[in-house]
Amino acid sequence: MARDVAVLVGSLRKQSFTRKVANTIAGMGGANLAFRFVEIGTLPLYNQDLDPDAVPDAWVKFRNELRPAEAVLFATPEYNRSVPGVLKNAIDVGSRPYGKSVFAKKPAAVVSVTDGGLGAFGANHHLRQSLVFLDMPVLQQPEMYISGVAKLLNEQGEVSNESTLSLLHKFVDAFAAWIEANIAPEQT
Repeated sequence: MARDVAVLVGSLRKQSFTRKVANTIAGMGGANLAFRFVEIGTLPLYNQDLDPDAVPDAWVKFRNELRPAEAVLFATPEYNRSVPGVLKNAIDVGSRPYGKSVFAKKPAAVVSVTDGGLGAFGANHHLRQSLVFLDMPVLQQPEMYISGVAKLLNEQGEVSNESTLSLLHKFVDAFAAWIEANIAPEQT
């Protein structure tokens, strides 16, 4: 049976390169991984004053969508050498209130995407710092930094570059093995 993998995309743009790469990855799950996108664009900013007595419905929905996931794929562009605010907000909403994080112990992987030359390295590593604190075992290899992404996509917005597709297949296979090796006993 395929493992349930929630996908969080840190770009809200309609023609987001990051979402296009995440869509390509999701199509590679096969019999092992069932990727499902959890949307983050309408989450109100996290405010501890609202938790737990006046929790916005969008927070409840988001937390409930993430809770059953067995693993999480984070797909992020880079804004100012870090993760976009919308992704950080989703992490804050899902990790609160303290002691009730929907992320804890879930295996994770990070893919960072840019049309620039550094593969969104800064965002990838800032995100990893947060995931360590959230007690998420994060796939270390292969690291997935995708640069020059516009040249890797065909007219339909799909990754068509053969070497990139090969690398993405290795990434998905490694993530599937990582999930199996790191899934918490209460998730099985």
